Amino acid sequence: MSIKRTIGVGVLLLVMALVMSACAGVAPQAPAPAGGQAADEPVVVTWAFWGSPEEKASHERVAAAFMEAHPEIKIEVWHQPWNDYFTKIQALWASGDSKVIPDVAFLWPTPQYAAQGVLENLDPFIAAAGYDLNDYWPGLLESARFEGSVYGLPRDIEVNIIYYNKDMFDAAGVAYPSDDWTWDDFLAAAEALTQKDANGMTTVYALAAEGGKWAKWVNQNGGAIFDDYVNPSKCMLSDPASVGGIQFFADLMEQGYAMRPADLNQAGGDAAVFSSGQAAMILQNTSRVSAFNAAGMNYDVAPAPIPAGGKRWNGAGGAAWVMSSGSDNKEAAWTFIQWLQSDGGGQTIYTQAGEIFPALQSVANSPAFMTDQPPANKQGIVTEASASDVGGFGYFPEWGELSGSIINPGLERIWAGEADPATALSEICAQVDQFLADNGYPK
Repeated sequence: MSIKRTIGVGVLLLVMALVMSACAGVAPQAPAPAGGQAADEPVVVTWAFWGSPEEKASHERVAAAFMEAHPEIKIEVWHQPWNDYFTKIQALWASGDSKVIPDVAFLWPTPQYAAQGVLENLDPFIAAAGYDLNDYWPGLLESARFEGSVYGLPRDIEVNIIYYNKDMFDAAGVAYPSDDWTWDDFLAAAEALTQKDANGMTTVYALAAEGGKWAKWVNQNGGAIFDDYVNPSKCMLSDPASVGGIQFFADLMEQGYAMRPADLNQAGGDAAVFSSGQAAMILQNTSRVSAFNAAGMNYDVAPAPIPAGGKRWNGAGGAAWVMSSGSDNKEAAWTFIQWLQSDGGGQTIYTQAGEIFPALQSVANSPAFMTDQPPANKQGIVTEASASDVGGFGYFPEWGELSGSIINPGLERIWAGEADPATALSEICAQVDQFLADNGYPK
């Protein structure tokens, strides 16, 4: 066969092969995953949070449960102690390097970081998924909004209730608190429960409460911190109703019924003094339940007392899961956040472990929370949570600076007995109003 004929046959075969290929069609090629990952590899979502080694272990159990349900996504943990967390995570955002920026993070306060542009607006994800925001406790999502949009989903809600030592109540002949007891009922119980020595010094307190719980007394009495919590123009702490709430708390300390916050800190905190019998009651969130159950304490809980003519009120706030605006894996990050905030997912796991009071009402009213373990009056916690509302803090970026530099230092003078509430609150409001004006409020 000549070379010319051989070439002709080769060309004919090539043409036939091309025709057959065209008739069969070209197999579609799957797009390469982001970050150059192979198609069969799971998408990596970096999850940032703070906490103790025990809290880290708890989060890792939650991550393992998620990956079992979603093998297409791998969760990598970025963990720091509380004292280092915020500084280091801001450094990651500032780097602009998507390889180190966490996809999902635990954060507080959300509006402050949303204003910096480091968080993703979750509204489009919520709308696309049909995610139900109505299951959250009243007012809770306001703590994670910025300029009207949701930038985070709070994991839990701080429900501050009264824990009471049943043995100490029995010994003093005091009836257990009811779900509708008043400030007057509380004062009568406090007088009977407080023990003093021959010099009039208190040896056993009726109440141990952190100074940071002050907003409860203010709002119960119809007071307020600001005229508007998103765009404030005026401090309201010097108004009579606000002064009355602070005065009630300060009087408990002045009469020796309640520990001063500085003394409480020195004594090891409310859990320590309650466990040791130094205080018959504490005002605290549900974070103490596991420890008191492990210690076998004979205790129960009740909603906080309210004043005559006042209202039940609980602060609506909680650290939230957020998504970084610099994330490369936003769809996978949203899948994880949505699972964390679901009945049967993260909300149920954390609740069953006794680590949170859930952000979702459906989980709080489910067997995950309504167990046969103490405290017996879990419905009292739900009652308090149902009264959650704004009023405990500002929903604007400068709130942290304002509270840390002006409001809290001023209140500490009251708790220490160094200033009367009316005078101190008037001085605080003058400084707050100037701060608001200097920062362009109202905007």
